[in-house]
Amino acid sequence: MSVPRRYLPSISALLAFEAVARLGSATQAAAELSLTQSAISRQLKALEDQMGVPLLLREGRGFVLTPKGHEYVRDVRDVLQRLGQATVSARTNAEGGILNLAILPAFGMHWLAPRLQDFARKHPEVTVNLSTRLAPFDFRTSNFSAAIHFGREDWPGVRYLPLLPETVVPVCAPGLISAPLATPADLLHHDLLHLDTRPRGWARWMRALGHRDDLPPGMIFDQFSTMAQAAIHGMGIALLPTFFADPYLTSGQLVLASERTSESIGSYYLVWPEDREEASALRSFRKWLKSQASGM
Repeated sequence: MSVPRRYLPSISALLAFEAVARLGSATQAAAELSLTQSAISRQLKALEDQMGVPLLLREGRGFVLTPKGHEYVRDVRDVLQRLGQATVSARTNAEGGILNLAILPAFGMHWLAPRLQDFARKHPEVTVNLSTRLAPFDFRTSNFSAAIHFGREDWPGVRYLPLLPETVVPVCAPGLISAPLATPADLLHHDLLHLDTRPRGWARWMRALGHRDDLPPGMIFDQFSTMAQAAIHGMGIALLPTFFADPYLTSGQLVLASERTSESIGSYYLVWPEDREEASALRSFRKWLKSQASGM
């Protein structure tokens, strides 16, 4: 659905407004944009006339934002940034461009990041930007090209590339136990640490090994990294993905609380919007990521 043109301000007016809002001075904004002060004033007046509400108030020799101006400038900056990124992408090599990827912290740091040098070497024409997102979002209101998703194929409006199932292992501080525990029930003599995005993780792990009793509540963490630190300090047993736990096990900071492992409650996927044409940068990244996952 297209927006009527009467609601679309000129780029010049938006640039003038953003500069004055940031600098607080029409004189400084004019110098930054290589315009005259009167030209800045005309752009601001045209924008406020089009909006029908005041965005800036004169205060002494400068300007301050009105409440509506504070709200509007945030959206303006987002639009200008996205427009700039789109322009940079359009000017790059037709086979390259920018890939804005939303990642999950643990997977991004411990599985994806160590492999990205290989992608950069094979595809120097693509720039990958990484940002953390813990939950699914609406691609239509973001500038992300793709995202790493954990769970099931339950993200609406996207295509999926399966990467790998999450295999988990219970770990704890070396001083907490003398040897890996023999049965799942033995773990219940210790505090269990939980991840808020995997609320049934322990229950599913126990059930896979034949233990179906209810589990006691325990401390809840929002990221694997903080939960791992709690386990290192002897606060309980954590259920960590093997790719995340391996460095801690190798260094001796953590030990296996049980030698039993199982697949957890879901898998990792690369997802991207199904209603958007696949850009060359995403296509190159998707093919490379598929080869990395298939080599596991």
